[in-house]
Amino acid sequence: MVEETPQRIESALLDEPSAAVIDAVAELSAAAATLGKALHPKTAANLAGLVRVMNTYYSNLIEGHHTRPRDIQRALAGEFDKDKDRRNFQIEAAAHVRVQGEIERQAAEGSLPEPASADFIRWLHREFYKGAPDEMLRVKGKDREFVMQPGEWRSKPEHDNAVGRHVPPSSERIGDFMKYFEERYRIAGLGTAGRIMAIGAAHHRFNYIHPFPDGNGRVSRLMSHAMGMSVGIGANGLWSISRGLSRGLVEGPEGRAEYKTMMDAADSPRQGDIDGRGNLSLRALNEFVLWFLRVSLDQVTFMSELFDIDRLAMRLRAYVERSETLKPDAARLLEEALMRGEVERGEVSRITGLPERTARRILGSVIDAGLLGSDTEKGSVSLRFSDEALEFLFPRLYPATATN
Repeated sequence: MVEETPQRIESALLDEPSAAVIDAVAELSAAAATLGKALHPKTAANLAGLVRVMNTYYSNLIEGHHTRPRDIQRALAGEFDKDKDRRNFQIEAAAHVRVQGEIERQAAEGSLPEPASADFIRWLHREFYKGAPDEMLRVKGKDREFVMQPGEWRSKPEHDNAVGRHVPPSSERIGDFMKYFEERYRIAGLGTAGRIMAIGAAHHRFNYIHPFPDGNGRVSRLMSHAMGMSVGIGANGLWSISRGLSRGLVEGPEGRAEYKTMMDAADSPRQGDIDGRGNLSLRALNEFVLWFLRVSLDQVTFMSELFDIDRLAMRLRAYVERSETLKPDAARLLEEALMRGEVERGEVSRITGLPERTARRILGSVIDAGLLGSDTEKGSVSLRFSDEALEFLFPRLYPATATN
């Protein structure tokens, strides 16, 4: 019997990337560098919170779990459905938002560990499942059933299972595979372009190894997000890879099938002497990385248009105009919060040009509408985005079915 070696994941990197890949790296870097630059940091932080919920929605959707944005928000507020399955989906969603928020906090502080390291990846898995009920940790399959230990690699024969047509490395070698994975994908040792290209390659090869009994897809998307933050294309959390992976590059069912199709294609073995020198096809990896980069660029472009400060100000004004409960003066207050990040309550009269009592009523109506909020009862107010306003203010953020 031939010994299974970690080199099975080679080709692992694009040592000689195609011109199309190089162009895509340059375009993505440039686009990400400008995303959200005109926004006040407080406004950008609130929008990043919105993106975390969106990212979670699409990550769940990839797993076949349809958890509405409002249900995710309810979970974040500690309100869970009585139905066990829907409640578990909410628990997953709240965990995803929490872990992604921690990644972004560490990135902002400069304390984010090496995202491809075994320790960090095991931390992601452990944090995602922290506090999960036993039924979420129970893995069932043909002739097997066991309780998964969060943060622990596959280590027993009953942990092994085919993923579609793909048979991942056996459990007894996972530690060696992940050690080799870390060596190959440590972004600290790669050049700027190489670090960006490594995100897509690592995303595929991680899922190819399939190191955990369950939860690999979610962990791979969180890892990719962390890699993006680490290499400088994360734009402070203002875009999401999960939305892109879920939707693909074309509208409709064909686009929604792209992720699985491209992942399967990148599993292909080497095709002849001019297809790299490893076990897996270098040509197929190049195609997957190019697709991953184009999906990322598509999402950065989409979010740039959505978060353009002038367009967002225009949509806020239009939302007030169509509202049956908000007075026209509310638009000035919302625009001020957009531009300045937050507004002191004592400034509302000056901003709106209204008497103090009338200004307080205007502020109260905007808070009641879920468009402004505060961390404390009497503290400064900043923009919030209610479920009712979401589709109007951020069109196409979610599919039409997301609120049904």
